[in-house]
Amino acid sequence: MYSFMFLFKYFPPLWLGWALGANGASYSFGTAVATRVVRYRTAIILISIFAIIGALLEGEAGIKTISSISNQTIASAGILSLSAAFSVTIMTYFRLPVSITQAVIGSIIGIGLLKGGLEWGGLWKVIIGGVATPLGAIVIAMIVYKILGYFYNKISSYMLWDRVLKISFIIAGCYGAYSLGANNVANITGVFVSNGMMTPFTATLFGGLSIAFGVLTYSRNVMFTIGKDIVHLDSFSAFIVILAEAITVHIYALLGIPVPISQATVGAVIGIGLLKGVRTVNKRTVINIGIGWVSTPLISGFVSYLVYFIFRSVFV
Repeated sequence: MYSFMFLFKYFPPLWLGWALGANGASYSFGTAVATRVVRYRTAIILISIFAIIGALLEGEAGIKTISSISNQTIASAGILSLSAAFSVTIMTYFRLPVSITQAVIGSIIGIGLLKGGLEWGGLWKVIIGGVATPLGAIVIAMIVYKILGYFYNKISSYMLWDRVLKISFIIAGCYGAYSLGANNVANITGVFVSNGMMTPFTATLFGGLSIAFGVLTYSRNVMFTIGKDIVHLDSFSAFIVILAEAITVHIYALLGIPVPISQATVGAVIGIGLLKGVRTVNKRTVINIGIGWVSTPLISGFVSYLVYFIFRSVFV
């Protein structure tokens, strides 16, 4: 029985962290890799390192938010993590960048409908943050594009411009990975902190390592979806997308609100697309991603409700 509960405590967040890493790697270096400014192998190593650092240094604020939304047992926390991981894995298989935050919130609501005890104040804070994220990213991307574009256009030498841009890509990508870990580690292990199943430090460390595991093993497909299929980006625009996404997500990390990384990135891409001409935006891909955003919490919520209902009927 003890070994079963041990497995139930650590396997679900490991799978969920893996799914976040596999799906979330695209958000910090996807456009850089797709435009061939940074090699894929270099990107995933940097993402892994900085995601762990971000989780350890600034992940606790978001963990407090998630752990305060509902009170979970090991069984219910494991079930909702499995349900969220299942839905995100499906979307990753179809190369759709989706939101771990939405998947986790969907699972929390699904189980909460059976258990009761949802803290709607904290829940609405996360939901509103998710809605505001792409809009904020659009605005930030357009502002940053205009400001930095002025300075980058002052560089007359092509070789110097190319070198400066590559360094900027790496800095922005590392910052994006840091923001990913700082903001989204709460989605991986936050529900395991509410009842003292994990300490905040253990939760941030385990969550950061599991994210790195997903980045290193299964991140290529979604990375190219972000970089190529939404909008045809030049190198400078791709850099702005990464930087705008990182700024947006980091702001919410400081506020302790886990938000959808995918929506921040897609919002930034659309912001650039609007500046460069809306015709450059691949509407079909954006619609497909929107469907993924809606489907993810519904799938995870339904699965968590069904699995927990069966579990409670059999074992409780």
